[in-house]
Amino acid sequence: MNWIVYLVPASAVVALLFAGLLARRVMGYSEGSDRMKQIALSIRRGANAYLKRQYRSVGLFFGVIFLVLLALAVASQVTGGGFMSLFTPFAFLTGGFFSGLSGFLGMKIATAANARTANAAQEGLNRGLRVAFSSGAVMGFVVVGLGLLDISLWYLLLTLVFRLDSAATTQTMLTFGMGASCMALFARVGGGIFTKAADVGADLVGKVEAGIPEDDPRNPAVIADNVGDNVGDVAGMGADLYESYVGSIISTAALAVSAFHANAAEQLLGMILPMVIAAIGVLASLVGTFFVKTKESATQRSLLISLRKGVYISSVLIVVASFLLIYFGMGAERLGIFFAILSGLIAGILIGFFTEYYTSDTYKPTRKLADSTETGAATVIIGGFSLGMRSTAIPVIVVSISVLCSFFLAGGGADFNQGLFGIGLSAVGMLSTLGITLATDAYGPVADNAGGIAEMAGMDAQVRQRTDALDSLGNTTAATGKGFAIGSAALTALALIAAYVDKIGMDNMDLRITNPTVLIGLFVGGMLTFLFSAMTMSAVGRAAQSIVMEVRRQFREIKGLMEGKAEADYAACVDLCTRSSLREMRMPALLGVIAPVVVGLILGPNGVAGMLAGATVTGFLIAIMMANSGGAWDNAKKYIEAGNHGGKGSDCHKAAVVGDTVGDPFKDTSGPSINILIKLLSMVSIVFASLIATYHIF
Repeated sequence: MNWIVYLVPASAVVALLFAGLLARRVMGYSEGSDRMKQIALSIRRGANAYLKRQYRSVGLFFGVIFLVLLALAVASQVTGGGFMSLFTPFAFLTGGFFSGLSGFLGMKIATAANARTANAAQEGLNRGLRVAFSSGAVMGFVVVGLGLLDISLWYLLLTLVFRLDSAATTQTMLTFGMGASCMALFARVGGGIFTKAADVGADLVGKVEAGIPEDDPRNPAVIADNVGDNVGDVAGMGADLYESYVGSIISTAALAVSAFHANAAEQLLGMILPMVIAAIGVLASLVGTFFVKTKESATQRSLLISLRKGVYISSVLIVVASFLLIYFGMGAERLGIFFAILSGLIAGILIGFFTEYYTSDTYKPTRKLADSTETGAATVIIGGFSLGMRSTAIPVIVVSISVLCSFFLAGGGADFNQGLFGIGLSAVGMLSTLGITLATDAYGPVADNAGGIAEMAGMDAQVRQRTDALDSLGNTTAATGKGFAIGSAALTALALIAAYVDKIGMDNMDLRITNPTVLIGLFVGGMLTFLFSAMTMSAVGRAAQSIVMEVRRQFREIKGLMEGKAEADYAACVDLCTRSSLREMRMPALLGVIAPVVVGLILGPNGVAGMLAGATVTGFLIAIMMANSGGAWDNAKKYIEAGNHGGKGSDCHKAAVVGDTVGDPFKDTSGPSINILIKLLSMVSIVFASLIATYHIF
């Protein structure tokens, strides 16, 4: 069965080729009128300028960390300490490079597809959906393709060229997860600050103060808002889910080394199994994309069903292929491993469904939140917080059941390490449909941009109605995607914690809750997620204030702007958002890198284990609460704009806009960044585990 590992690079190539074909199809559509092309070009230039400056800034950080890791690796080899491999700094660079590249390529196609989606919507809803979804699928298959390419290249290089054993191979592969996590955190935080500063500034001054529609060309922040959709919700999200994807696969491969240490053949199969399951998922996702289509008179519910159909078909294909693979590759006695994969797959579907339930305006929670606008903004804020907190219960129960099932079904009752391997496989199972799941998520920002272009270009009202339908659906799928990412992050973080403990050695640790270092670590880990959330929320607030002041200035000083006789200075707002976001992203991102090392050198390996557990528990809950509160606030506003509770411009609408403004940094900055934080903490802890074990104080 060793030959089957070559399915991994083959699937990576298929995914990238399919992404290329989809990109070519998207580029074949017309961008529409000259005005539409001009607006799309402004958005594209703004997004490119932001990413160029962000990557330059992040490149300096990667250069410094590379030199630090290289110095530690050389010192380790010279002194014989063995706490860091020479491969570590180079693996760190490739992880960051591929993570950033996946986001960059996704952003390029998204900024090319926005005007094309708006133009296609003139012909019909299904036509617009196909263009937007195809661009989202490019992002999805680029992420999984590059992820599997990175993993397979390192695996083949280390095993075939350098002839490293299983333990050394997986430990080296874990280090490129740290690079991917660092890049993802910078991309998510920086992009999230940019997009929400522009969005909040545009809404507060444009909608609430000036009373002009969303995406009105008179609003100076409107181009920055559309740029933000791409750099935050596309480039940031792509880097984020690339990191989740590879993290779950390599942590599970590392756990297989301990789980099957007594049998070399089973150990090898256990190592390559998560890679092969992911490869099968790529092919299944590819098939699923062909089932996404809708009718012209589609409702929100039927649009959701059409997108879910592709995900469900992909899931069924993965279930069948995984069963056959394990039954014939590892034997009937190992079918518990199959059920561990199945538990993660089911958990991902359930989390997606219940996230949809709490955030879609086709269900009671969001409609009741819209009802609360009748009594003002305060009750909207209270209702949104309450909804988000209540929505944490089911995902926690679902993940807990998945952990228990995967642990015991994989053999945890007889062998603890095999149970941990099962938990890792459940995370791989949850992310196995990422190709199509990410496609349903990434298409949302494209539809949002299409609506903005339709408004600014003065297109027919029916076009805006169709793009609004796609945009509203995109809000729901984006919220579902965030719930999916957060749920997978929790399972991946558990697998990474297990990999960390395995690297230190259970015999060298005292993880009793009464151990003071473990207890302090729990408190520190719990605090880190709150501190990180505060830092990112404050960053959005400060950046948004500068946009508010700039928009007010232009309304005040540019004569004829409000009458539509003069053009706003869009570039000033884009530049302001860029500078603010790049400045504000540094400290939250550095927190995730520095905290594990500082805690480890002071409290030792036991304190780090406590920190990772505390951060995972609180981070999971806060991330879900923020993502679902923000999604519900956004869709409650959209529900009112569709003509309910007085429609646009009513007092209810103004109250909903305030709620949506509060929810913006919740769902698009702090919430989705936390799931990266909890994995980055684990990745850094693993990379520096031996150093911490050697030089800690307590």
